Amino acid sequence: MENYRVESDTLGEVKIPATALWGAQTERSRNNFPTGAKMPLELIKALLQIKKAAAVANKELDAIAPEKADLIVQAIDKLLSLDDEDLRKDFPLVIYQTGSGTQTNMNVNEVVAHMAGKINADIEILPNDDVNHGQSSNDIFPTAMNITAAVAVDKLEDSAAHLLAELKEKQKKYWHVVKIGRTHLQDATPMTFGQEVSGWASMVEHDLTFLKQLNPTLSELAMGGTAVGTGLNAAPHFAEIIAKKMTELYGVEFTADSNKFYGLAAHSGLNVVHGAIKTLASDLMKIANDVRFLGSGPRAGYGELNIPANEPGSSIMPGKVNPTQAEAVTMAAVRVMGNDVVVGMASSQGNFEMNVYKPVLISAFLESAELLAGTMTGFADKMIHGLSVNADRMAELVDRSLMTVTALSPHIGYHESATIAQQAEKDGTTLKVAAIKSGLVTEAQYDEWMVPIDMTNIVQH
Repeated sequence: MENYRVESDTLGEVKIPATALWGAQTERSRNNFPTGAKMPLELIKALLQIKKAAAVANKELDAIAPEKADLIVQAIDKLLSLDDEDLRKDFPLVIYQTGSGTQTNMNVNEVVAHMAGKINADIEILPNDDVNHGQSSNDIFPTAMNITAAVAVDKLEDSAAHLLAELKEKQKKYWHVVKIGRTHLQDATPMTFGQEVSGWASMVEHDLTFLKQLNPTLSELAMGGTAVGTGLNAAPHFAEIIAKKMTELYGVEFTADSNKFYGLAAHSGLNVVHGAIKTLASDLMKIANDVRFLGSGPRAGYGELNIPANEPGSSIMPGKVNPTQAEAVTMAAVRVMGNDVVVGMASSQGNFEMNVYKPVLISAFLESAELLAGTMTGFADKMIHGLSVNADRMAELVDRSLMTVTALSPHIGYHESATIAQQAEKDGTTLKVAAIKSGLVTEAQYDEWMVPIDMTNIVQH
């Protein structure tokens, strides 16, 4: 390093880039752990907000000098005013570092202290004694984890609600359009496309309910537990003030009234909520696969749905249209399912008073929420919204189906109906021809009993 300054920590002197706002501990981590993606900026911003609230709380509780608290708040406000690209420059640490997130906590402490020094060099702000006052990485990092997760889930819920609205529109529009049902990938009895979509909508509706029911488990903050959960070095009511300010800031009902030993050693809330995210991913996989299979073709597939043409589908085949939005959301679903293993395994590693898989756990959680929210919105807007039915193809497949013979069963019996269906398949004729040929059914009876819309149990208006 040609342009550098020298700072020292408890281990000795460290050379740091001259223009960097971070300090010695950040620089050590930057060199010791160079591999992997950077710590999510959402988490960095949450840590900054917590430290701002902590400065205010410490001021109110006479734990630090008012002028120091005010300068810390000024420094954090300055950092939070930066755009993401500029903010990232001073937060270079990666996910794969210490499992407590201590080095990222110190990165934040050092940057805030140096920014404070740039604003007012006459007041000394120390990273540990001032910015980190009343805190430990062990309680502040999991607090930031829960806050960022809760906010991410709120956005995911909005995306799911948007997809649900689009599905409800299709359900209503195609409620009376008859098509053939399928079970075991084989022909079954008739249904309407609206009924089929109602099943998809109900999946998303249930998933949304699961998320809303479970999301409050993220509102318990570990703040105030400090090193091992006992609250050593934190002023009385310090955590309560921070929880109140986080509630006001994020619009989520956070609480510090929680078991701190649980908050440091366990991440059960994140684990169970991610389970609901994985369930949503599983259902999105099913819905997207149904859409792309029913839209396969247009000439050599099911051909029941017309999918929107959002971009050219092939670099070699002119005019090809592919279900790209379905592919995007299903790839995201696969990633979420993988992340669920990461979250589950990481959550299980609460050794004694501390879980040391925190960074990878929150990274996987946030990636899942962001991926699903984004791809689900694209799927809703660029696939479901523009989706239409090929009614002629649906009617053709219903007419050719042998399983509509089920409607004859109450009149002539299961065995005889099966014989008619098998004969039609063997002769290559329609069901009607085979039924009349059997002598068990007249043409008039067939026309009276074999009305596809009646088989769907939809009330006609």
